[in-house]
Amino acid sequence: MIQNFEDFCNALNRCGFSMGGGNAKGIFALIDYDWTNQDMLDTPVKWHCGDPEVDPWEWRMRVLEERRDIAYSKVFFKTSGFITRDWYPYFYAVRRNGASFEEAYALGNISHMAKRIYEIVSAGEVALHELKALGGFGKEDKAQFDKAMVELQMGFFITMTGRQQKKNKYGIEYGWNSTVFTTVEHFWVERDFEIPALDADESYEKIHQQILKLNPTAEERNIRKFIRG
Repeated sequence: MIQNFEDFCNALNRCGFSMGGGNAKGIFALIDYDWTNQDMLDTPVKWHCGDPEVDPWEWRMRVLEERRDIAYSKVFFKTSGFITRDWYPYFYAVRRNGASFEEAYALGNISHMAKRIYEIVSAGEVALHELKALGGFGKEDKAQFDKAMVELQMGFFITMTGRQQKKNKYGIEYGWNSTVFTTVEHFWVERDFEIPALDADESYEKIHQQILKLNPTAEERNIRKFIRG
């Protein structure tokens, strides 16, 4: 059983990918329990305990800030997941199918709200609160904005890259940390990795086989949705 952050990273690199929360969603999660039933388990790993060594909630940012071989974002079932560098190109090939953002938008596969967001993120890393301000997104846009952010992550166009403390006009930090986003390509270039061009069908089959190794009882409909998004 995983005992700490290092154990988690080592196990993740062996598996290749995992759901981000404590629910396997019929596929696979390295930490397969959440905060509602964790007290029944004999493990030092505890959700929301605040200790970065044993709190999986802290690990989602630690992999982005301390590792160069793991991505974390809303990539599976419109919720969070981890993918290692070795496996990222396969998912990228399936979700993007060789299309640039401009091509996907021209085909009608991207919403206009997502386009507005992407144009800001593609100019450089940006914290969520800054993104909203730069794009002029208000409270009335919240539902569409949130949906478009998930759309872009699921489509492998943008990804999380860390967190940033908010600052007031005097430069003093305050409040909660804000998630920072960047394009998928920039995320990996910053980690000295260029995503190779792979065949989408072959990549699908590669992921499919790995899922069945991790979870032989996974159902085909769940597998298909997990891989294709």
